[in-house]
Amino acid sequence: MTTHASDEWQRWHEQRVATVSAPYGPLALRGTHWLEDYPDGRLPDIPGSWRADGDAVVLTAAEGDGLTVDGRPLAGDVRLAADPGTAGAARVAYGSRRLVVLVREGVWGVRDFDPDTGARRRFNGIAVTPYDPRWSVPGRFTPYGAGSRVVRVPNADGRERGLGLGGELTFAAPPAVSPDRGDAAAVRELTLQVTVEQDGSLWAVFADSTSGAGSYRFRFLRPAAPDADGRTTVDFNRALLPPCAFADHFVCPFPPPGNTLDIAVEAGERDLL
Repeated sequence: MTTHASDEWQRWHEQRVATVSAPYGPLALRGTHWLEDYPDGRLPDIPGSWRADGDAVVLTAAEGDGLTVDGRPLAGDVRLAADPGTAGAARVAYGSRRLVVLVREGVWGVRDFDPDTGARRRFNGIAVTPYDPRWSVPGRFTPYGAGSRVVRVPNADGRERGLGLGGELTFAAPPAVSPDRGDAAAVRELTLQVTVEQDGSLWAVFADSTSGAGSYRFRFLRPAAPDADGRTTVDFNRALLPPCAFADHFVCPFPPPGNTLDIAVEAGERDLL
């Protein structure tokens, strides 16, 4: 069973490397531009005029600007909602670049993905700890009684935004990594505040005693949807680097209060090679 889990983890890791290094993966992000910072509508190194208009962005361009929308040259105006899919499926293109429309807390922006970024050319892989079954433990999800909560947390771009939290995920620290001593008596329960995704899966932003000294300053964890009794698996072997580890222009949230574990989580993705 351990061998099967290790093989599954290896396939997961290989898929992660392929995903982040894809032409429009995280390494391809060259800029995130918030329209409120550009009242004249002119974004850096991006043609056309971009302005927020209620529930959409209005893009105005001439055919000579070289922008296309849905594969056709743009000459005039077009209203753009936030792109719902991957960067590669964005409606607006500028040559090989993809311009993704996004909105955060009512603020509209444009992300510029370019397959020819230096970060993508220099990428050598992800530093990751080999699979260790100790780091895959049972967890129990308890939703907040009054529904989800929103806490304000700093983001990687220096701004503060709301982070929605749906409940707590409780699990036992592996015996050999519990603080103070390594015997079974030292084992105790740990808790992370988590977001509940639309498909029912969980998402945690966490740090630990290795953060910034042996691993990236914080990481993500995405446990599967809990069953009817709240049971799921907490597998730190699949701890993820956040998108901002691959490009400075992502707006990743920092861990909310209580999500800095006082153990060394020596598992999962650690940093870039």
